[in-house]
Amino acid sequence: MDRFVRSIAALGAALAAQLASAQAFPTKPIRIVVPYPAGGTTDIMARALQEPMQKTLGQPVIVDNKAGAAGAIGAREVARAPADGYTLLFSNNGPSSTTPLLVKDAGYNGVKDFTPVSQVSSAPLFVVINAAVPASDLKGFIEYGRVQPNALEYASAGIGSLGHLASEMFARSAGIRMIHIPYKGQAPTANAVMTGEVKVLITTSSGAMNSFIKEGKLKLLGVSTPQPSPLAPGAPTVNSVLPGYNVEIWFGLLGPAGMPSDVVAKLNDAVTKALALPELQARFQNFGVIAKASTPKQLGDLIADEVPRWAQVVRDAGIRAE
Repeated sequence: MDRFVRSIAALGAALAAQLASAQAFPTKPIRIVVPYPAGGTTDIMARALQEPMQKTLGQPVIVDNKAGAAGAIGAREVARAPADGYTLLFSNNGPSSTTPLLVKDAGYNGVKDFTPVSQVSSAPLFVVINAAVPASDLKGFIEYGRVQPNALEYASAGIGSLGHLASEMFARSAGIRMIHIPYKGQAPTANAVMTGEVKVLITTSSGAMNSFIKEGKLKLLGVSTPQPSPLAPGAPTVNSVLPGYNVEIWFGLLGPAGMPSDVVAKLNDAVTKALALPELQARFQNFGVIAKASTPKQLGDLIADEVPRWAQVVRDAGIRAE
């Protein structure tokens, strides 16, 4: 009997300590790992969250760039960190959904090895073509592609990039032949389609690409999301011509698997409050994304739903990472 009482007392003490720890969180700086180099869109967004999150949480928020292996190096580090809420991953479709499908021995599972905290933003991909291509809309471009004796060249930011996968999905949905021309990063791809090195590009918006569109050097045919986007006013959706086509780049915060629910709730609250600030929303739109918070479950469902979809594209297209 005494042993039973002592066991109950120990269990109660452990639960009380855990609750007190969660209530006190955070008591030290929080590190956000960005699995890409400094200066890119992902890095800039993470740094935009620093100050407002610090005000809510009362502790410094540090951004730490851990680039390499298509995001796998940074993601793996977070997956193996203590599940206490002090090490987070600023992720997107790549590290969470597609990199484990493409990088051999990535060392983590994008669904099982993380605790979702909140989505941060989202954006459509733009479908743009060279101005000399004789098509004025998406339907016309698909018809043009179907009668070409040779495959249409398309650019991407590299093998296994979201643009690469989205383009392969587009080609199969449209029933056209396209050949992949990979570039080293997004920057040269807009210039490649503008100069005619390739015919088509499916990618996120950028300052250079938007300028080419305004100058008539590129034609914007549509956006990849199910609904029209404020980032491309007036542009139709791809799924209005190819039903079921849906690609959205998302960004979000995750921690290691097994984080306490109270800690997750505090982090989610800090992100949600930051994203409600009009000035931050305006900054994000200037980056080419829309600020968008979510519940942890919504982010987890998003990742779990898209992994099998991209796995099929990878299999069907025979894509292998470099």
